[in-house]
Amino acid sequence: MFSCFYKEESMKQVESFGMMMMPPDDDDGFTTTSTTSGLPSLVHPHGSSLHPCFEEVYEEEDGTASALRIHSQAEKRRRERINARLSTLRRMIPDSNKMDKASLLGKVIEQVKDLKRKAMDIAKLQTIPSETNEVIVESKGDDKPIMYIKASICCDDRPDLLADLMQAFQGLRVRAVKADMISLGGRVRNVFVLCKKDSQGNVCMNSLKDSIKEVLARIASSDVVSGKRQRLMQSQYTNISF
Repeated sequence: MFSCFYKEESMKQVESFGMMMMPPDDDDGFTTTSTTSGLPSLVHPHGSSLHPCFEEVYEEEDGTASALRIHSQAEKRRRERINARLSTLRRMIPDSNKMDKASLLGKVIEQVKDLKRKAMDIAKLQTIPSETNEVIVESKGDDKPIMYIKASICCDDRPDLLADLMQAFQGLRVRAVKADMISLGGRVRNVFVLCKKDSQGNVCMNSLKDSIKEVLARIASSDVVSGKRQRLMQSQYTNISF
C-alpha cells in the first residue's frame, strides 16, 4: 500500500514539474496532450512536437554540420590541386616516380638552381652592347705556365675593328683562342680569351693586363667612322675560334 502511494505521488510531482515547464497556450500556440505514461507532451498546431528552444539547437547542429562539410570539400580540392602539381613536377624530373614528396621537391629546387646558373653563364656570354665604351680585362690561371686572359671591349662597330684588335694582340704577343661577338644597332661587344705562354717566367700578369686594357681602350675611343652611324636595330651572334 505504501508502494502504491509513493508511485502516485511521484507521478503527480513529475506531472506538476512538466506543467511548470510548459509555456501558456496563448503564448506560442503549443497545446498539452497526455501520453500513455501520463506525462504531458507538447504538440504544435502546425504538427511540430518540439519546443522552439530545441529547434534552435537542431538548427545550430545543422549549421555546424554544413560548415564541416564545406571545409571538408575545400580541403579535398586543395589536396587535388597539390597532387596535380606534384604530378607535373614528376613529369619534369627524370626517374622521379618512386620519390616521396620531400625528395621530389629537393630535386626540383636543385634543378632550378642549376638552370639559374646556366642562364647567368649565357647572359655573361651574350650581354647586349651598352651605349658607352667599356673595356674589361680579367686574368685566368696566372699561376700556371700558360696564362689566360679574358678581355671584353664594347664600342662602335666599324669594318676594320677586328683587324685592329688582332694587330694589337700580335703587338702584345698574345694569341686569341676564342672570340664571342655581339652586334646591335651599330654597337658591338667583343669578348676574347687570350693566352700567352710564359716560357721564361718573366711575364707579369698585372702588367700584361694593363697593356691589353690600354690598347683596347685606345681602339674603343678611336673615331674612324665619319658621319652619323646608322642604327639597324637587328642583332647577330658569331663564335670564332682562332
